[in-house]
Amino acid sequence: MTGTTTKPTLTNLDRCDRCGAQAYVRVVLPGGSDLLFCRHHAKSHDSKLREMAVEYHDETDKLTVGG
Repeated sequence: MTGTTTKPTLTNLDRCDRCGAQAYVRVVLPGGSDLLFCRHHAKSHDSKLREMAVEYHDETDKLTVGG
């Protein structure tokens, strides 16, 4: 991929386009627009999102159990 710019890291201000929870996944579509998803919605639509995406940025590793 040439000419690709790196999107900034997701923050707690980034919200899931489906439910408004904090987003941990950014999907960049062929036209350049992006979609943001919480882990739940990213997982429930994972195969279709990965099929459509030109970039799939997953930060769900930030989620930990217990701290």
